[in-house]
Amino acid sequence: MSSDDERSEDPGTGEPEQLALIRETVRRAKVPRAKPRTWRGAALAEELPVARVLVNKGALHLDQYFDYAVPEELDAEAQPGVRVRVRFGAGGRQVRGGRREGGGLIDGFLIERRATSDYQGALAALAYVVSPEPVLGPELLALSRAVADRYAGSLADVLQLAVPPRNGRAEAKPSPAPLPPPPAPEPGTWERYAQGPGFLRALGEGGAPRAVWTALPGPHWPQEIARAVAATLSSGRGALVVVPDGRSAGRVDTALTAVLGEGRHALLTADSGPEKRYRQWLAVRRGSVRAVVGTRAAMFAPVADLGLVAVWDDGDSSHSDDNAPFPHVREVLELRATHGRCAFLLGGTSCTVEAAQLVESGWALPLRAERDQLRSAAPLVRTVGDGELARDGAARSARLPSLAWQTVRDGLRTGPVLVQVPRRGYAPRLACERCREPARCRHCAGPLQAPDQRDLDCAWCGRAETGWSCAACGGVRLRAQIVGARRTAEELGRAFPAVPVRTSGRDHVLDSVPDQPALVVSTPGAEPVAEGGYAAALLLDGWAMVGRPDLRAGEEALRRWTAAAALVRGQGEGGTVVIVAEPTLRPVQALVRWDPVGHARRELAERAELGFPPVSRMASVTGTPEAVAACLSGADLPAEAEVLGPVPVPGPAAGRPRRQGDPPPGDTWERALVRVPPGRGAALAAALKTAQAARTAKGTGDPVRIRIDPPDIG
Repeated sequence: MSSDDERSEDPGTGEPEQLALIRETVRRAKVPRAKPRTWRGAALAEELPVARVLVNKGALHLDQYFDYAVPEELDAEAQPGVRVRVRFGAGGRQVRGGRREGGGLIDGFLIERRATSDYQGALAALAYVVSPEPVLGPELLALSRAVADRYAGSLADVLQLAVPPRNGRAEAKPSPAPLPPPPAPEPGTWERYAQGPGFLRALGEGGAPRAVWTALPGPHWPQEIARAVAATLSSGRGALVVVPDGRSAGRVDTALTAVLGEGRHALLTADSGPEKRYRQWLAVRRGSVRAVVGTRAAMFAPVADLGLVAVWDDGDSSHSDDNAPFPHVREVLELRATHGRCAFLLGGTSCTVEAAQLVESGWALPLRAERDQLRSAAPLVRTVGDGELARDGAARSARLPSLAWQTVRDGLRTGPVLVQVPRRGYAPRLACERCREPARCRHCAGPLQAPDQRDLDCAWCGRAETGWSCAACGGVRLRAQIVGARRTAEELGRAFPAVPVRTSGRDHVLDSVPDQPALVVSTPGAEPVAEGGYAAALLLDGWAMVGRPDLRAGEEALRRWTAAAALVRGQGEGGTVVIVAEPTLRPVQALVRWDPVGHARRELAERAELGFPPVSRMASVTGTPEAVAACLSGADLPAEAEVLGPVPVPGPAAGRPRRQGDPPPGDTWERALVRVPPGRGAALAAALKTAQAARTAKGTGDPVRIRIDPPDIG
């Protein structure tokens, strides 16, 4: 208030008159009302007065853009890519002053500004712009649209995964200025691979090579990824690396800092917290940094001038999102490499069937070391079968053969020893008692089960199986596939009382252990890194890994074993791995030879004969029996589509919490699998999406859960 303002000597005099004057001034002013804003009577933007908005509704029948009027006051801030709030759901009858009113406020993204609208009725106005920060660029929008179409989902659901929640404090802080490109790195340990230096050279020259990389065992893979990122950045382009968990992200983050220095890359993980993670994401979006390493959600990171996308250990289940539409990191990065014409690197110590298919199809080239390099880097792998366990007297005390005891004793003299024990909960299935070949359905090759301990039926198509005989040896007797001890960790602790025992599992995961004698008991995937490598490793309960009721059981078992064995010192340093499993099993033989690529290629050939993914495309439809039947009958499936099932979906085990995808307590769910040949996956996804959209629009019947390329098909 200025010194010229006149004030009454009486404090009460003039206040009612001033308040009345203020109210009258507000009534006469030609400005919109306060929240909730309807912008009734407000002037529209002179240019491009229509905003096309994607509302944050994941329902498939609402997977489209909606037009809104742009008030003049919001003209400057309402730019494509910003977050907005709009009123939605009022219907076409509530129109006042040429504006549609009513409905609830909902978040959305402004997609584009237009001069006219295709809608002939009255438009509602934008309520307000949440932030002028453009977070949804054209490239991210196109990628999200492609992902939604591939997985029969909605664009709004994909953007929920692609764009992190807003944080005002992080948004208010400016991002640092971008640093100049670093120099091209030296090949370093990439020289161990015949094509390694050439791959780095192609990245540094601006090329777009595609490679499936079978990494050598040992601790060097984070540094090798960092050098590939540095080579890409030296060409003036960006790079994106996605790893399965925060521990792996931390290792790559450390390696990138050592190779690139500070300030050239961003770390995007959930452990960072919402504010820091959003600040890092904004730095990427604004172009301040051009290298990103992160976990699953980082697959959508808006890296500018993307030159390389890389995924490590694509077989890990963490790479498959548990939220609709359930995209997989590998598939999303393949889309980015194809649409953006950038380099692609799929790496791991093992090899998935999908990776082998990329090589077989010629889409990517193999990148692996020669056998002499592999022999020097890999540990010695020894096997122990059930026959030795039955004959070995030392196995009676702790279900461990003499070879395993001796390996532990020898290893503890020079360093830590890793003991991998499969986590609980693997459901037993059946195999031939004579040759251990898994028992499968003669109609669809699904796994056989005996839920009532009497009758056999298929877990996929539900058909009863009578008169089963083994296709491999002709045997007619069956056995459960899980053997081995479940209290091995406690027994080892009692057997070696003078040695510290550390555990790493779901409740507490260790990042690393010192290079000192100790027993490290871990579940698969939670193995800590030992400084200098483990002296030895025991891989126990092999049947529990291979005997899982899943098409990927052998592949997953080999991946878990290889990841643990890769932490052991090389054979030249005395590193030894003992696996307790039937030596004749294909995954066990692949581990002994350290040949995950050969195992994946053979699996791929067998799946091609049977018409299983990834050679074919498959979708699962899960829900109540009536809903599944209605969805399939209402879908215009391709003529080549084959429906397997439906079969009942087992509920959660007693005493365990309900997981996503499990039926509610007391409900009975079924699941049907729909299979189509190669080249018809897009038609299958479109048909199921259309059928689901029609059902949700009518609002009748129970919902169904559609998942394209489900990771677990039994």
